[in-house]
Amino acid sequence: MATEGLIVEKDAMVQLTPQGQKLGQEWESLLLKKEPIMEVVAGLVDGSITSLVVIISAFIATLTDNKTIFSDTRTIVFAALLTLSAVAVTNFSSFLLGGITEDLADIMTLQNLMNYSLSDIPDKRERDKSLLLVQKLFTLLGKQIHRSNIYVAIISGTTTFLAGIIPIATYLALPTYYNIVVSLLEVSIISGVFLARYRSKKTRVNWRITLAETVVIVIIAVVVSLLLGAI
Repeated sequence: MATEGLIVEKDAMVQLTPQGQKLGQEWESLLLKKEPIMEVVAGLVDGSITSLVVIISAFIATLTDNKTIFSDTRTIVFAALLTLSAVAVTNFSSFLLGGITEDLADIMTLQNLMNYSLSDIPDKRERDKSLLLVQKLFTLLGKQIHRSNIYVAIISGTTTFLAGIIPIATYLALPTYYNIVVSLLEVSIISGVFLARYRSKKTRVNWRITLAETVVIVIIAVVVSLLLGAI
């Protein structure tokens, strides 16, 4: 590590160089999910799609004057809260359980690889000390991963609920015809600005490409949901 410029030794003390600190932050972000990219994206997408389905269904019921479950305001509120809560809780549990399982499997693989690499140390005493140190390191890492997965699961569930409830609340609060315009504008801002911009920044892909992908995916998901609901 010293020859690669990651650490320096001063007065029998080991200190990370700026390059070493940067690399350490990258590893920390990878192993502990310091940037919950997938969770934020999933929350924004699921919340936007859920709100669009509820808003469009309610608006169609208003135009056709059908006595459906979306023809009464109280029923719309109940259906919206129930649907959003179900999606948010599903995202929370999926990312929590799936994240813990996936991450623990990954660190077990990484630990096995490190143990195999350390097994080449000729000095048995030093080898045993290194293996013990790795074991303690991954025990600590496992605890951090559990805490990190709870954190990202909360982010996913909260993001899903907020991305969906804001447009629906706007639709219910405003008069007819104004509500559909403003609520759809809010959904467009959430999915077109926040989501597309966030994805573009993280993937370093041109925002126009990211925006086009996002719009197409959201439209397809909403149309399929509406068609399935009409069956």
